[in-house]
Amino acid sequence: MSNARTGAPIDAAEFIKSQIRTVPDWPQAGVQFRDITPLLQRPKTLRMLTDLLVERYVEAKLDYVAGLDARGFIIAPIIAYELNLGFIPIRKIGKLPYRTVSESYELEYGSATVEIHEDACRAGDRVVIIDDLIATGGTMMAGKKLLERLGAVVVEGAAIIDLPDLGGSKLLRGNGLPLYTITEFSGH
Repeated sequence: MSNARTGAPIDAAEFIKSQIRTVPDWPQAGVQFRDITPLLQRPKTLRMLTDLLVERYVEAKLDYVAGLDARGFIIAPIIAYELNLGFIPIRKIGKLPYRTVSESYELEYGSATVEIHEDACRAGDRVVIIDDLIATGGTMMAGKKLLERLGAVVVEGAAIIDLPDLGGSKLLRGNGLPLYTITEFSGH
């Protein structure tokens, strides 16, 4: 049985959620930071997380898995490896050495710009974007725009955590991006 909102199997989603640490007032007062580090430290949770995402995309006929800087970089290459696909890094500005295209966006507490190499993929390539969480949706939306600017078909966005009260998942879905999340936390 799966959760109607997130799509993840209920037992797995609840276990994953139980392993996420909340750090109050970081990076600023009033923010409840959802820390995925404990998921990565325990072989069981890392394997469960990997298996959930691999199972989701094993028959999706993808060409690439894109990961968003920084915590999407931890998960996305593992999924790409398991699916025998290439990995596309979507980095913060100034971190990629070759010619890039960029996209700026607003965060819940500031603004940022991400970049992708101009030859990261080709027209028609099918890509899934992975990050640790969806807050305002700005980072994933910027990644989607960059990939589409290169001609890719963004099949879905995926994240471990959805923070639905910040509106990002609604924004992404409203802009035509199917979204898969494993668990969610109410509030900020």
